[in-house]
Amino acid sequence: MQALEDVDLELGRQEVVGLIGPNGAGKTTLVNLITGFDFPTAGRIELDQREITRWPPQRRGRAGLARTFQHGHAFRGLSVRENVEVAALGVGTSAREARRRATALLDALGLSRRAEESAAALPHGDERKLGVARALATEPRYVLMDEPAAGLTEAEVPELVAVVRTVRDDHGAGVLLIDHNVPLIMEVCDRIHVLDQGRTLAQGTPAQVRQNIDVANAYLGGSGRDV
Repeated sequence: MQALEDVDLELGRQEVVGLIGPNGAGKTTLVNLITGFDFPTAGRIELDQREITRWPPQRRGRAGLARTFQHGHAFRGLSVRENVEVAALGVGTSAREARRRATALLDALGLSRRAEESAAALPHGDERKLGVARALATEPRYVLMDEPAAGLTEAEVPELVAVVRTVRDDHGAGVLLIDHNVPLIMEVCDRIHVLDQGRTLAQGTPAQVRQNIDVANAYLGGSGRDV
């Protein structure tokens, strides 16, 4: 696990913050710490001004923190609809409300036609959208998306951009977007946080990060002006 030093990251509601950095920079470690899959040896994590540093993932989920995973983590023996319902039930929702949320989310994300299909049969792009639907079924305040563009074709990326904006604009949630697709990050994020070797290298608007020489040298490859 990559050690993190002097990392101070903030995420507001209805804001998309990108988290980028080279392989091994500490991105997954930071996400695991925020979501409770690992615990820090120093520092603190707060959710809406409440310290949650030692809370388990389930408690963080009930408090409004949701996450998508690189490899889906869907229940492959359940239908698409059932996967979303289970996510809602996991935060204490009634069965009736869970079904209502599932219907609304699958419709909003263009998955209604696959609602009764097995989650195991979904093509990759729809599997990514199912992960978002499962996260939104908990009605989160904040959503951490871990490499949602991984494996997507170039033609599928604009649809992902629309999904991220739906989470922010229609659901009022803050989004922490972790991805290696720099053009995606530059297009959809309000701010960007750059990690390198477990520390914050830079943070700011896409324009500020694009012009940062340290970022260009460490991650973007030469001058960032052409990215």
